[in-house]
Parts: sequence; structure tokens; C-alpha cells
Amino acid sequence: MPTRTLLTSTSLADAALLTHTERGHELPLLVWAPGPGHRMVSSAVLGGGIDERAWVVNAQVPPGYDRLDPVAHLRDLAAGAGLTGAGVGLMTAASVADRCHAEDGGVRAVVTAGIGVRGWAAAPGVGGVALPRPGTINIIVSLPVPLTDAALVNAVATATEAKVQALVELGADASGTPTDAVCVAAPTPIGPGTETGSRAGAGTDPRTDTDTDAHTHGEPFAGPRSLWGARLARAVHGATRAACAGLVTP
Repeated sequence: MPTRTLLTSTSLADAALLTHTERGHELPLLVWAPGPGHRMVSSAVLGGGIDERAWVVNAQVPPGYDRLDPVAHLRDLAAGAGLTGAGVGLMTAASVADRCHAEDGGVRAVVTAGIGVRGWAAAPGVGGVALPRPGTINIIVSLPVPLTDAALVNAVATATEAKVQALVELGADASGTPTDAVCVAAPTPIGPGTETGSRAGAGTDPRTDTDTDAHTHGEPFAGPRSLWGARLARAVHGATRAACAGLVTP
């Protein structure tokens, strides 16, 4: 089970590095627990999709991980770390201890990476249907502003573009690995009908109407040339490039 510590922190920069035991080996477990009041979009095996989430774990597992219950495994690891409620769980065979962090304008990104098995997304081949394997480039992003559903989806696309840009610049000759995963977190919009939303609608909010609408319903854009999308892209690019820099061989 993970080694517990004080986990709650709204800043992704303060994510805790714990440990868990797998096959007799002590392995790192990265835990970020911003608590209630956050929505996340993720491709993770646990907590994927868009919903309210209170925590994220990124668990390092041994190469050749072959458990058939990754969702239950991640839930057990989260519970062992003292986490409760709904969250997001990612896995990777890459070194979680070697995580890389970058920040731009209030957007933070943490990336763990291993690119031994990599390629281009549109490579020929039939593909297949199989149990999810541990992700190799795992990206976790936090924004300080709410996003609409559409903007959350757009943020995933922007993060992916930034990842590919970093890989190409490093000469990796690939768009990623077959098992990459991403999680983007943002505050939950105030929303009409809440106490805070009612006060804002009553004219007590000092922000402009545009600012108040974005805070209430969420920023509508997260593409790479939008204000927050550009910051997200630079943060993910910086963290991915740092995480992969020593992994690309000529």
C-alpha cells in the first residue's frame, strides 16, 4: 500500500510523491489532491471522461504489467493513500520519480515519460482491441480558471499538439506512444443558481460582464491561440520536452 503523507494541495506543483509495492518492488506513486470544486477531463482508465474529480494518481508499475484489473488496482492505491471520492488514475512503466514540471501564466503541467515504444498515430496497421496498458507519456495539467465542456475537450487536443511538437523538436520521429494518457483539471464553474452565482448576478461582482460570464459558465476556448490554451500549450510543451530530452537517441 502507498506510504501516506499530507496530500491536499490546490497546486499541481505540490503533488506528493509516495510509494507503493508491486511484485515485491517499491515504486513511486504521484498524488495530486486539489479536493472538491474541480472538473477534470481525462483519457485515463480510472475516472476518464468529464466529471467532478477531487484527485489524480499516476502510478508507476513494472514493465510488462499484466494485471487484468487496472481500475480496481488504481482504486486500491488511491484508498491506500487516504484518498476518497471520485478521482483520476493513470499508470505508467516510466519513471514517475523523474517527473518534469512547467508553468506558464498560471497553467501548470506535470509530465512523466518513457518513449522506448513510440510511433506515428496514422501509421498503417489494423490496430486491435485489448485491455488498456500503462500509459508511457502521462500528462497532467491544471488551470486556474473554469472551462466549458467544449473547452475541456479542446484543452486535451491542445495538450496533445504541444506534446507532439516537443517530440518532433527533440528528433523523436514520432507523435507519441500507443498508450499515452492525459488529464486536464480546472475549477468548477460557479453556475447559475448557486449562492455565489446569485450574488454575481445581483451586480455585486466587481468583474466585467465578460469576466463574470466566463467565471460562471467557464472559459469557452482552449485552442492553442486562445489565452488559456496558449499558456497550456507552452506549459505542456516545456514539461514534455524536459521529460523526454534524455530519452531520444540520435
